[in-house]
Amino acid sequence: MKIIADIDIPFLVEAVRLYWPDVCICPMKPEQIDSSVLADADVLVVRTRTKVDASLLEGTSVQMVCTATIGFDHIDTSYCESHGIRWISCPGSNAHAVCDYISEALREVASCQSALNNYLSPMTIGIVGVGHVGALVADMAERRGMRVLRNDPPKGIGVFLDESDGIEPFEGGNIEECDIITFHTPLNKKTYHVCDARFLSRCRPGAFIINAARGGVVDEHALLHSGHPYILDTWENEPHITSEVLKHAFLASMHIAGYSLEGKRNASQMCLDAIAEHFLLSPIKLPQHLLSSGDNASGWLRRISEELKAAPDSFEALRHNYPLR
Repeated sequence: MKIIADIDIPFLVEAVRLYWPDVCICPMKPEQIDSSVLADADVLVVRTRTKVDASLLEGTSVQMVCTATIGFDHIDTSYCESHGIRWISCPGSNAHAVCDYISEALREVASCQSALNNYLSPMTIGIVGVGHVGALVADMAERRGMRVLRNDPPKGIGVFLDESDGIEPFEGGNIEECDIITFHTPLNKKTYHVCDARFLSRCRPGAFIINAARGGVVDEHALLHSGHPYILDTWENEPHITSEVLKHAFLASMHIAGYSLEGKRNASQMCLDAIAEHFLLSPIKLPQHLLSSGDNASGWLRRISEELKAAPDSFEALRHNYPLR
């Protein structure tokens, strides 16, 4: 049995080599993964940097694709399903890490508002998408005394933003009441550019927009010209981000909101569990408690933002070298 795996997925290679000695696992950089190296592979384990579609899988022996990420818009799931290739993602694996990111972003927003003598207490936050991440963000915000408005039409909460003309999209209040709107949705045809010029025009002046979901959820051109302050962790056309959008961001980071030891461990565990179940291998249990060497001190998000703004062309290198929180 052979596994091709993204070299930057922690714990995975070491665990396979230790507990499944008869399994061949080959760690590779994303740019090295092509159809030729997959010709005799049984499993492919990737992150968002690898586009998994017919051009990659056609003619290979891959039976299973695992992405060690919450999102799976980089996988052609229709192709996989029509060709008998099982695929899995890791929903919820880094939810706590993303929630911590939003918590730090809110702290920065509150500090800014206080400095401007314009701090509203309690502030109102609108959350678009209240799944694994959004639900944690809602709980965290309420513990901080914030008023929370929710939108998640697939769960029966509010209405789709692109169908909300004349209708309030949020449950529990009006869009104009939101001081902050944060997005936590997958990227698909329904959510692509769901935060567009029309949506932004309905927001109250000065409302903060936060996107730690997927870059395509927010129309960056519309956001840039909307006058709204914004915080972006995910970007359109990563890693080739738009310099003007970066320049005018209140805070910016390089798609690391979910980067924590806990999140990475959880994703690797979910991939290992799926592989073991599919190929009838003995289960592997990774250590539960891991010590982080990352930056958790107050102001860590602002420090990252300043680093990225100083070297925008180093987006991918900064992301690669980011110490897990």
